Amino acid sequence: MPHDTPLIATIVVGLGLAFVLGTIAQRFRIPPLVGYLLAGVAVGPFTPGFVADQALATELAELGIILLMFGVGLHFSLQDLLSVRHIAVPGAVVQIAVATLMGLGLAWLMGWSVGAGLVFGLALSVASTVVLLRALQERRLMETDRGRIAVGWLIVEDLAMVLVLVLFPAIASLQGGSGDKPAFEPLAAQAGFGLAGIVMLTLAKIIVFIGLMLVVGRRVIPWILHYIAHTGSRELFRLGVLAIALGIAFGATKLFDVSLALGAFFAGMMLRESPLSARAAQESLPLRDAFAVLFFVSVGMMFDPMSVIREPWPLLATLAIIMLGKSLAAFLIVVLFRHPVATALTISASLSQIGEFSFILAELGVASQILPSDGRDLIMAGAILSIMLNPLMFAAATWLAPRLDPRRDSPQAAAAVPEPIRTTDLTDHTIVIGYGRVGALVGDALKQRQLPFLVAEVGEGALAKLKQGGIETVMGNAAQPEILGATNPSRARHLVIAIPEAFEAGQIVQQARAANPDIRIIARAHADAEVDHLKGLGADVVIMGEREIARGMIEELERRVPDAAQQDPRPLAIGSVV
Repeated sequence: MPHDTPLIATIVVGLGLAFVLGTIAQRFRIPPLVGYLLAGVAVGPFTPGFVADQALATELAELGIILLMFGVGLHFSLQDLLSVRHIAVPGAVVQIAVATLMGLGLAWLMGWSVGAGLVFGLALSVASTVVLLRALQERRLMETDRGRIAVGWLIVEDLAMVLVLVLFPAIASLQGGSGDKPAFEPLAAQAGFGLAGIVMLTLAKIIVFIGLMLVVGRRVIPWILHYIAHTGSRELFRLGVLAIALGIAFGATKLFDVSLALGAFFAGMMLRESPLSARAAQESLPLRDAFAVLFFVSVGMMFDPMSVIREPWPLLATLAIIMLGKSLAAFLIVVLFRHPVATALTISASLSQIGEFSFILAELGVASQILPSDGRDLIMAGAILSIMLNPLMFAAATWLAPRLDPRRDSPQAAAAVPEPIRTTDLTDHTIVIGYGRVGALVGDALKQRQLPFLVAEVGEGALAKLKQGGIETVMGNAAQPEILGATNPSRARHLVIAIPEAFEAGQIVQQARAANPDIRIIARAHADAEVDHLKGLGADVVIMGEREIARGMIEELERRVPDAAQQDPRPLAIGSVV
């Protein structure tokens, strides 16, 4: 059996080193993605030691992008997309234009041609799909108005870049670039269409693809998963989810020249019509996370650390366009559309980086002899540095939001601008963490009994409803010490952790127990290992849904079969709630 296996070596070394450096980054309270990027630098061609296969890493990263966008589509309805079209479409177009002009200006100062400046500026104008979505998911902003606008903005950017890539050969020939590059629109090339014909054909293909997904995919995709689910095979269901996501993304690219990410997004959005969408999202999550890590590793492999020393001023100017110029343009656009400052800051932070399409444009520009190789190096360096610094932009947005919004006292701003963190005056109260299906039921019961309680929640929609009902709230992730501290756990009587994430729940349990040894902590779990984990950290009661379902079934059996109960009075035993 051959041992020269670059695919296995790339996966093993990439994921292994990413795990080690990501853990170290987490230990020092740095976002783990910084560790993933550094892992890529370590296995890249610009550092000594093992060098992973960059082409393979990039293709593996594409799988992560497909699965990530598929997952986003599962939580994003057509109504959500249409609801933000008034800001996402003009906002993305104007922001792309502004960033392109800034890139063109910098290219002119460096003595490049107009064509090189256009390619350079376009590469700096489009944000990374993976970075933007991971940032929104980590901050639980996907279900908020800000998250919907950011995703809608991203989709418009994606469509614009698809059009740019299709038109690239024509643009290259007009700018005096190499004419031997294959056309992205072979049908138009064979028919001898001009630039206008290429644009019209490309738009027609996109419209046909979206139409097919809305008319056919909306019915066929849920039907396929329902059929698989009725077979009772979890393995087939998981395989079906992956086949749908990857198959539609690949087919959209080959048949309609739509990007892989956009095809996967529409596949997920159509599957959202099915009640099985939540299960589909759960089944695809492990692979989605693993391949998303490989994306960051592949980006890190492109970075030459010495470029910072060789070209410091052009690099700083490029980084300023990406993180300041582009973000400021997005901020002003959102504010001009009368959205709250908090929303504008979130969009600005989300877009303050570049990624996948930037790399593609850079490579095409160099291959077409339009963009100098120095331009590609600046784009690569600007991408990795902006990705590493992106968490700081979100931290700055969080700090600035309550200080810049002149409407912070208005009802419109109240739902979007985070309130200053203030510790509650409640004592002997119950703290409810999370207000989803479980948390809402607990809250209703507490309200009926007129017991004092407050809710810690991140979803803006849930917070708005709670405030309308007169229930005190704390906005934010309770795993963060300052958020949990605002709930006054040292003076609370009960803590109900209704969120399903065991790792975050464990952090909350640990902090609450340290603040108040006498507080009674009730948490939820989905597996025996999670029960043991939370109990070990100090939870008093951990309720596992499957056990409660089994308990209810057994009680129903005992009630319905009295003769059997009389013959053997011993209760049927199940794993107890601990």
